[in-house]
Amino acid sequence: MIRCLTMALSLVLSGTSAAVEFKHVGDFLLQAHFKLTGDKVTPIPMKPLAFRVYSDGVQIKVAAEGDDESHTTYKIYRSDGIGRQRAGRGALEVIPGLQATSQTGGILRHLRLSRETMTITTFPGVSDQTIISHAIAAELKPAATSPRVAEPTKP
Repeated sequence: MIRCLTMALSLVLSGTSAAVEFKHVGDFLLQAHFKLTGDKVTPIPMKPLAFRVYSDGVQIKVAAEGDDESHTTYKIYRSDGIGRQRAGRGALEVIPGLQATSQTGGILRHLRLSRETMTITTFPGVSDQTIISHAIAAELKPAATSPRVAEPTKP
């Protein structure tokens, strides 16, 4: 799974493919969901939710597992890596990843995607709230065995 995700993500990140159809990039399991209002952070209770991620090299589609027809499409605007803080050191490092945006119905969404994580930040129109959803890479179990359940990927 890790090799497949690595290869698929590197194809997306290279920008050299002129793909016409969306290809599976990876699966992610929602780990945290927060609402920011001013200086207040409120955790949002949630059930485990798995996402399937697809790309054609120009756009990213994110769909809840088992519902590929209902999805959000993001336009990639940056594919030269994403920054993150190193554990323990606090220094900023750039890792392979991409960033994309989606704007529909007055709602702006920002996507940060790497091999290990997916973070979606939602800015609802005419609101002082920001919603942050953070997911980690996962290997989804077959639908016949246990739908909407995922296991986190081991690093």
